[in-house]
Amino acid sequence: MGKPDADGPGLPDLPPEWGRVVVPDDASALAAEAEQIRRELRATPRRAAARRVARSPLALPLLVLLVAVLTTLAGLAAVTWPRSSGRSTPEPAATPYAPPAGSAGRPLPALDLVDAGQSPVPLRALVPAMIILVDGCPCPQDVATAAALAPAGVTVVTVAGDRPVRGTPPAGATVRPLADPAGGLRAFLHLPARPGAATALLVDRAGVLVKVVPEVRSAEDYRADLARLA
Repeated sequence: MGKPDADGPGLPDLPPEWGRVVVPDDASALAAEAEQIRRELRATPRRAAARRVARSPLALPLLVLLVAVLTTLAGLAAVTWPRSSGRSTPEPAATPYAPPAGSAGRPLPALDLVDAGQSPVPLRALVPAMIILVDGCPCPQDVATAAALAPAGVTVVTVAGDRPVRGTPPAGATVRPLADPAGGLRAFLHLPARPGAATALLVDRAGVLVKVVPEVRSAEDYRADLARLA
């Protein structure tokens, strides 16, 4: 059992407002009170530091700056965050080649093509002519149809890339196979070859380009102009 401190000899006088103080015989009985006092002592510096920060003249500007930074970061994240869409962007549909502007009415360039023996052949020496560029497609059926429709005196010329492409023209028709290794005709037309399609040029006897058919699809693309070349 404990006994009052005030009754024991040799103890200093205690303030009367403390009342009657009892000192226990076992110090472990004061463990709970000691732990509470330690917690209060640890919390006291943190509360004091918080009060000092709150009283600082920079506290409010710092708080406003922090809120502005967080708001800006949230806006950037909302804008740049990738969004998945259930719809895919459709691929643009392929459009056929359009004839180069101003091609008709221009004189045929003074080009030399080559035959199977690599001998030069002046292109203007073959007019009037229907020149079929077969560097993108041999298209033997289209060549045969053009040769069958060509009137007398009109030469049907096939122009390949590196080597002339020989075909079997219909009976009574003549096809002159040539090659254009330098690509002079394509450069003149500004019209690239398209795989699977032949390009046709109709040139009158004066060497003037009458019509350009970028992709030959049927005889109706050139029939009327071919008949007028004679």
